[in-house]
Amino acid sequence: MNIFDKIKKTKEAEKKSSPAEKNNTVSDVKKKDAAKKSPAQNKAVIAKNILIEPIVSEKATALGAQNSYVFEVHPDSNKIEIKKAIEAVYRVTPLSVNIVRVSGKYVTHGKTSGRTKNWKKAIVTLKQGDKIQIYEGI
Repeated sequence: MNIFDKIKKTKEAEKKSSPAEKNNTVSDVKKKDAAKKSPAQNKAVIAKNILIEPIVSEKATALGAQNSYVFEVHPDSNKIEIKKAIEAVYRVTPLSVNIVRVSGKYVTHGKTSGRTKNWKKAIVTLKQGDKIQIYEGI
């Protein structure tokens, strides 16, 4: 039983000393996290969750000539969130944001049939002179 008594004593000693240490470390960690992430970085991270990817197609390229750009966006996002995300990522202010819900298509793979998921796309119109570099390298 002496072995177990020693283990209990060391655990009790650690428990008594650890609450004071934990309080200091928690506050230090919070301060470090606050210092690491600036509000601009937080907005950019949130924006990347809203804007999934730009859509590159013939129709989207034709809209690009009219200063409109097409993006696949998160299904739960709204026009205001999309506008803020465009401002955070591309640093341009959109004139308007139009949203289209695209229903999934029925597909078959051999015997099994299924359906692709529904998604949402946003058509973002910029003022004359503003540009977003989406089609570079394509």
